[in-house]
Amino acid sequence: MKVDAGTDSPREGLRQRKRRQTRQRITDAGIRLFIEKGYDVATLDEIAAAAGISRRTFFHYFKSKDEILLSLQSGAGEMIVAALREVAPGKRPIEAIREATVKVCALIPTDDMIAIDRLMRSSEAVQARKQASYVQQEMALFTALRERWPAPGRETGLRLVAMLAMGAIRLATETFGREGGRRSFVDMLNDAFDALEAEIGG
Repeated sequence: MKVDAGTDSPREGLRQRKRRQTRQRITDAGIRLFIEKGYDVATLDEIAAAAGISRRTFFHYFKSKDEILLSLQSGAGEMIVAALREVAPGKRPIEAIREATVKVCALIPTDDMIAIDRLMRSSEAVQARKQASYVQQEMALFTALRERWPAPGRETGLRLVAMLAMGAIRLATETFGREGGRRSFVDMLNDAFDALEAEIGG
């Protein structure tokens, strides 16, 4: 299982690349142990050992186990923002966000999505922080939209689009978890965005 917003780039220095790779290694080790042993049972020492680092080094990358889980959500959010910047011209803002979100989420296997959702719901602390992180993701979407449609008069409308799009993503996530993965997450996203666009158009 891997949600990695980083990619090798000629502009990325060796130090930055090594740091990104270490962070990804910690994340992969943590998620694997959470699934195998349970979130509450897996320890920081076990995660550090599985990632080939010391406990002290772990804290250079994450402050807690919670942050490992939350990094999956933030990583996916960064990928959506990157995909939004690549959407072809001619789309409405809500269409551009929808295309970018579906593109990114289609890369994540359904079984991985189910495992991630269960891990997220296994910790009340993670659930609380997850809700707060939605606000950060909403602002990241808004910033990307403003880059693409910079006219001052569109600022309020684009902020609303970012809020509504994030609402559709949250609803799709809740429905996916409630149904236990009976349908793919992409199907949930399309249902949510269909409903949103129908209301906007109506």
